Amino acid sequence: MMTYINLFWEFFKTGLFAVGGGMATLPFLYDISDRTGWFTHEQLADMIAVSESTPGPIGVNMATYSGYITAGIPGALISTLGLITPSVIVILLVAAFLSAFHENKYVIGAFYGLRPASSAMISAAGLILARVVFFAGNFSNPLNLKAVILAVILLAFTNAVTFTKKLHPVIWIAFSAIAGIIFKY
Repeated sequence: MMTYINLFWEFFKTGLFAVGGGMATLPFLYDISDRTGWFTHEQLADMIAVSESTPGPIGVNMATYSGYITAGIPGALISTLGLITPSVIVILLVAAFLSAFHENKYVIGAFYGLRPASSAMISAAGLILARVVFFAGNFSNPLNLKAVILAVILLAFTNAVTFTKKLHPVIWIAFSAIAGIIFKY
């Protein structure tokens, strides 16, 4: 029972403070991993891959997956509920009051200040994820050359090659999965 309460509380805090979307939940998930031991950084990298590859918001997918790994189906439901509860409360409050305050300089300032904070959180999560993918979680480990090559190829084809940068992201996800199987990442 305590595990369920802890799952709800950890994901409630994550949902309350992870401003900027699903990727902004990653620093919180790494912290949960370090403090609770419910899952490892390597499992978290797998969760990111699964969450990005499945329909729905990545933050909710991550909470569901994390809860499932920790405490099965009840854990998945409780973690998801914990993550979305703050958003529901905040959206209801914002909807009730924003129309009256949307021109308020403090509200405008708060939103302006949240943008760099969410950008920094997403960047930090990206750096942590890069460390896990390219160095198996520790910079003292050797560089995973296969992962670097795949990342460079994907970066080039999704940003520089005119024809391929218009392809749907599902094609790139499928390509990456096939490359991972073939080259045994």
